[in-house]
Formats: sequence, C-alpha cells, structure tokens
Amino acid sequence: MAYHRPIAAAPISLAMGNVIQFKRPTLAERHKGKSLCKSGFHKWEAQKERPFDVKLGRLVTLYRCIRCGASRTEAT
Repeated sequence: MAYHRPIAAAPISLAMGNVIQFKRPTLAERHKGKSLCKSGFHKWEAQKERPFDVKLGRLVTLYRCIRCGASRTEAT
C-alpha cells in the first residue's frame, strides 16, 4: 500500500472582508432621458474643448447632446 500524506489545510483567517451588494440598474435607469432624444428633443450643449472650427470661411460650432451623445454642427 502506498503511503498518503495528509493535505495541509490553508490557514483560516478570522477577519472577513466587506461584502458589497451590486444592484443591476433597471431598464428605466439605463434608458433615462433617451426617449426624448428618439422623439427629436435633444439637449444640446456646445463643446468646450474645441469651441470653434473655421470651415469654408465661416465659424462652425460643434454641439453634442448630453443625454445620448449625438452631435451636430451649426454655422454662425
């Protein structure tokens, strides 16, 4: 018969870590405000990092929707 050594047990830690409960966002939370954008009611905001771009000899401002991220340009 073969001799089997006993398996050494891992040291037991008495201090337990903090358990964080993750909550999956509901559909309403994930898609909040997007129904307005689908209907054409975007919330436009002028981009700050590149406020003006010269194109064809006129000033062009880049706007981006806060809710959905769509972009548009407007010549001033």
